[in-house]
Formats: sequence, C-alpha cells, structure tokens
Amino acid sequence: MNLKDRKILLGITASIAAYKSAILVRLLIREGADVKVIMTPMAREFISPVTLSALSGNPVCCEFFSGNDGTWHSHIELGSWADLFLIAPLTACTMGKMANGIADNLLVATWLSARCPVMVAPAMDMDMFQHPSTRQNLEILQSFGVQIIEPVTGELASGLYGKGRMEEPEKIVSMVLEQLSGQPPEKKKPVDLTGLRILITAGPTHEPLDPVRYMGNHSSGKMGYALAQAACDAGARVTLISGPVLLEPPGGIRLLRTVTASEMFEACMNEFNLCDVAIMAAAVADYTPEQYEPEKIKKSGREWSLRLKPTRDIAAELGKRKTDKQVLVGFALETEDEMANARKKMSKKNLDFIVLNSLNDPGAGFGEETNKITIIDKNNNVTEYGLKKKEDTAIDILAKLQEYVKNI
Repeated sequence: MNLKDRKILLGITASIAAYKSAILVRLLIREGADVKVIMTPMAREFISPVTLSALSGNPVCCEFFSGNDGTWHSHIELGSWADLFLIAPLTACTMGKMANGIADNLLVATWLSARCPVMVAPAMDMDMFQHPSTRQNLEILQSFGVQIIEPVTGELASGLYGKGRMEEPEKIVSMVLEQLSGQPPEKKKPVDLTGLRILITAGPTHEPLDPVRYMGNHSSGKMGYALAQAACDAGARVTLISGPVLLEPPGGIRLLRTVTASEMFEACMNEFNLCDVAIMAAAVADYTPEQYEPEKIKKSGREWSLRLKPTRDIAAELGKRKTDKQVLVGFALETEDEMANARKKMSKKNLDFIVLNSLNDPGAGFGEETNKITIIDKNNNVTEYGLKKKEDTAIDILAKLQEYVKNI
C-alpha cells in the first residue's frame, strides 16, 4: 500500500509546527505521491517556500497573484487537481476562517473549492485548543466532512505541557494512506488488563550531596508515564511510583512520589506484595554519596573527591520476592553489547522479560518522544519493534505482558 500517482495538496499555516511540514513532504513523496504546497502569507515566516519547493519538486503557492508577472494561482484548479487536501499544521486563526468561509487567502479559497477529501492537523497552545471557540470551529469543520487529526499531548512551544502538539508526520502519513487506500491498516487487538494490579516505576532518582546539589540522570519519566496511562486505559489498577519529573500524572491512577533511590526502594517493597505485575521503568541511581553534607559545599579551588556507595537494587530484590503468580518486567538502557547485557540483567534479577533500548539508536534515548525497543523473555524469545511514539511503545510492552498474564 502506497501513494503512487496520488495527488496531495499540502496546506501550511503560520505555526511553529510548520517545520514538520518539510518532513511530511519528504515522507509523502517517498510513498510515491505528487505533492503541491499552498502556504498562508504568514507561514513564510516559519518555513521557507524555497525549502518546500525543493523538497516537493513543484512551485509553492502563497498568493492569489504573482507579484512579478501577475500570474494567477487558480484556487479552482488547485482544488480540482488534488486527490486529498491535507492542512498541517492548522492554526486556530485559519481554522476560524475555514469554519466561517472567510476566503481572504489562497489556502482558504482553495479549501472552499476543493472536491476531494480534506484532512487537517491542528497545532496550537493547549489553552487555545481547549477554548470554546476552537472546539466549536472543530465541530463545524467535522460537520462539513473534514477529518480532524487530533493533536497530541506533549511539550509546547510556550514551554507548557499539554494537548496541542501537531501529530507526528509518520502518523499523519499513515492516516493519509488509510484515507486514500480505502482500507484501514491492520489494527492490533486491544490490550485487556482488566482488574490486574500493576506497579510501575518511572523517572530518575536524585541523590543529594548537600542542600543544593544532587547526582541524577537525564530520565524524563515519559516512558513510565506512558505505560501507566496505557495500563489504566487497558483496565488495570495502577500504582505509579515516580521519581522527580516535570510531567502531569495520568488520571485514574494512584501516584506515589519519591526522590531518592532509597525512597523508591522502600515504596516498591511496601507495594510489591499487593500487585500482580511490576514494571521497573525508572532509571534508578546505582550509587549514592556516602556522606551528605548538611551545609552547602563551598568552592575551595582544590581537588575534591567524592566517595560513593551502592544503592539497594530494587529489581533484584523484587526478583527474590516474586511468586509464581507475579510478573516482573525490567528495562535495560545500554550503550554497548546490548543484547548480552540485557540477557545478563534479566537472568540476574529473575525478570520474566526485559525491555531493551540502546542509546545508539536515534530517537530512543532519554527525553525523546519516541522509543525503539527489543523485548527479550526468559525463554530467549526476541521481538524487535521499530521507532514509535512512547505511547505506542507502551502498548507493545503491555501486549507482551498480556501474553504472560494468561499463563499465571
């Protein structure tokens, strides 16, 4: 299934997410599509028409008329040419114009003339997306037959965290393929973990040196929080033990906040007997300072040695306590000898399966919105997964868990 010989008209509006449009053009062409681009005048402030023209192989249209020779860019012809009109990103401003038929630019005029299916991918700050006028305009567009590609939750250009990020180009192209093929992609069976009690750890730990400084790592907690949300959606009763992160906790879960490896250890020991499954997604410190200084350590200009002692291994201790009716899942983030190190960790800690990801894989490290994993189980079955959003990776992990739960 591809887009060979299909004509895609890509509309771009004035959003910071316009940089993703260049990726969209590339991916659509890779699938065989012929792509033409229309931009609103202000969109040129965010991405260059020269870039998009070079990527698409077609001139980019921004105005009704060319300022040089008066050439008319016919919105009628553009709307008739396309097999699909995709507007990504779609701002609140252009959305309002479309909902009310205000054709003061080429993009909206073309939309009013389009005879093909129309898909839009909104992109804006979370407060703008939740505003009643935006919700009303979305309902109006849907009543016109426009397919809405829902924005996702994540970090926004404003620095806030919430729903409003434009969907990733790869997912948009997948939806375009579905729209134009007439055949929806194969859907996975939904994960059902109804009634299971699942313990999940997430995020880093911070090991204090003094009242000001600490030792830590770059874990954002996104993978663990995605697992907690997906498990809750699948019907599980979720307890999330979280290190210090800048994330909003999923709704419907029980959240226990911790800071240090010792605090997370104690929380896990207290909760483990009450759960059916434990998923150790946190990046727990292996070492902690041997001595905590109650006052800020002053700079002296001399060399300073720091003595460390090992922390208690949470996964290993749970592996000792695990019964035949419990499933224990670990994570391994590796930089070398990935498979060997993951297998060793799984065996040493008595895990049922381990989720391996490598810092050598682009997009699979700390702080990323995506992950690329390999799952290895204690029977030495190996399953590799492609680069996906962490929300989708979480579903893959829970689908594997569902197989194990059936056998306990």
